[in-house]
Amino acid sequence: MKSISSPVVISGFGLWTPNYSISNEELVEAYNQFAENYNQQYADEIAAGKREAKPLSNAEFIEKASGIKNRFVYRKEGALDPERMRPYIEPRDNDQLSHQAEMAVAAAKKALTKANKAAADIDAVIVACSYTERAYPAISIEVQQALGIQGFAFDMLVACSSATFALQRGYEMLTAGTAKAVLIINPELTSPQNNWRDRDSHFIFGDIAVATIMENADSCTSEESYEVLSTKSVTLFSNNIRSNFGYLAYTNDSDPFGQDKFFIQHGRKVFKEVCPMAVEHLSTQLASLGIENQQVARWWLHQANINMNQLIGKKLLGREASQEETPIILDQYANTASAGSLIAFNLYHSDLKKGDLGVICSFGAGYSIGSLVIRKR
Repeated sequence: MKSISSPVVISGFGLWTPNYSISNEELVEAYNQFAENYNQQYADEIAAGKREAKPLSNAEFIEKASGIKNRFVYRKEGALDPERMRPYIEPRDNDQLSHQAEMAVAAAKKALTKANKAAADIDAVIVACSYTERAYPAISIEVQQALGIQGFAFDMLVACSSATFALQRGYEMLTAGTAKAVLIINPELTSPQNNWRDRDSHFIFGDIAVATIMENADSCTSEESYEVLSTKSVTLFSNNIRSNFGYLAYTNDSDPFGQDKFFIQHGRKVFKEVCPMAVEHLSTQLASLGIENQQVARWWLHQANINMNQLIGKKLLGREASQEETPIILDQYANTASAGSLIAFNLYHSDLKKGDLGVICSFGAGYSIGSLVIRKR
């Protein structure tokens, strides 16, 4: 297909939320009981300095450190059991729809409805998230089949920037004319990779799925759409956010569920290094379009930590940003990896007027930063 000049637009979007949630208070009660049991079980080793005691936690600590009050989870059973400390997600046969595909399909159907599209209108599917529940076949191809979509599909994993990087791939395919409509889905099933036994990280993540439809403006029939004015991405290698979970554990005799196999981060280093990167990234992108930061009506920023968002908003605007300008959804959804900025977009867009500018941005492990400048049509 040859290149076409019609602008690329976001014409549909959908947010699927699990049926279960866990409050800080519930989480802390379970964790503290686990920690007390652990400390009692290993009291002699702890006293001898051979093992570290598990510190206790409280809901106020979690909220102050992150801004999180609640998180949604795909499955709640087992997560609050001090003897288990992880959710139980039932196994499924290979001929059943996988858990992650189920989440993705639910969000995709909402986005298709919003965009006024049928499966026959879509010819590319991208599933982009921090983890997929298996290596192959791709979750995206399973979703493609479940929705009855022709064409092609592939998975992308770029940690917390998976969503924005996938939106950029969709934009590029539409600009090049290699696709007529692209469905991007971010089924973030993060709870299985959360270390529920670690005080400093057990509260961070929540499960969610978001989906976005991108197409050329000349085929758009939705009631609400956003023109993509610019995309930008950057990566810089860092070990400050990492997960070592992988199939090589089978060959090197390491514990496949050891501490380093879960999400781990050096939070202070991440805060110090990523915040200025994000500010420079976004300011430069807007400047290349002749747009001043203050002209942006809405910043849908990555939802990892409220303190990061507040600092980035302040640096971008030269003052404290309001909830209207940089909406925070961490309190109810927690860190949902790549989906966070798009949850904010789904929940905080309807008040924008024609011509208003907005920025969708994510930043995370890699380091990676991805962003799109959009304008309401």
